[in-house]
Amino acid sequence: MSDRERDPAAGPSLFVAELVAARTAAGLSQEALGGQVNYSGSTIGMIESGRRAPQLDLAERLDKVFGTTGTFARLQQHARTTPLPAWFQPYASIEATASQLRSWQPLVIDGLLQTEAYARALLAMRPNTSADELDELVSARMERQAVLARDRPPLLWVVMDEAVLQREVGGAKVMKEQLWHLAEMADRPNITVEVVPLSAGAHSGLTAPFAIAEADDVARVGYLDTASEGYIIESRSAVADLVFTFDTLRSEALTRRGSRDLILKWAGGYDGSQ
Repeated sequence: MSDRERDPAAGPSLFVAELVAARTAAGLSQEALGGQVNYSGSTIGMIESGRRAPQLDLAERLDKVFGTTGTFARLQQHARTTPLPAWFQPYASIEATASQLRSWQPLVIDGLLQTEAYARALLAMRPNTSADELDELVSARMERQAVLARDRPPLLWVVMDEAVLQREVGGAKVMKEQLWHLAEMADRPNITVEVVPLSAGAHSGLTAPFAIAEADDVARVGYLDTASEGYIIESRSAVADLVFTFDTLRSEALTRRGSRDLILKWAGGYDGSQ
């Protein structure tokens, strides 16, 4: 498999590159192109900036406008077959270029901080997933972590519930390695990991995980995870609510050092418990 085929953002990126090139060559603004395909100019802009995944209907209309005999339809289908789910790809594109990332996780370790073994154990629980599909999903999740290896990596704040440390995923050995990895990543100057202890009781983050991303060329956006898919949140007021909730959860969390100590305490608890 080539590097392009393995790149989880390759499908969406190719579609965007072709769209921008065709629109520019035709001398059309985003608004003007939107009028020709019966979509708003802001929708065209969101697709070009990676904040929204292109739908087949739009792809087919673009082929008619530009006379590209199916090019955009094929690229849209290719984008849908990349390892990352189609509904996650727009957020993954934003995440890959983000300058700041915030993540609240009440159930599992954040994907950017997962070990391969932990990710495999989680993704193996997906219904009707073949061995080949599982390999692709794990590879895609690991490749997402390249954002943390950039020359100028983003600032990453991860707040999680203590229950995440207690939930054994993949067995004791996998958990021990995962928690040691989490503690090591938390030592990086650009990464902060904080844990909300069980003693905090009920709190505002028990309903669902969410993330907030900021990039230089994209407004701050939120991302909500559900059991079946995820949603990008662009409304300023809704994103502001997520930021407020995140800050509230941080106020319930242990300090950075206290969180690391708790992580290592739970890692030690998996010793010898096969």
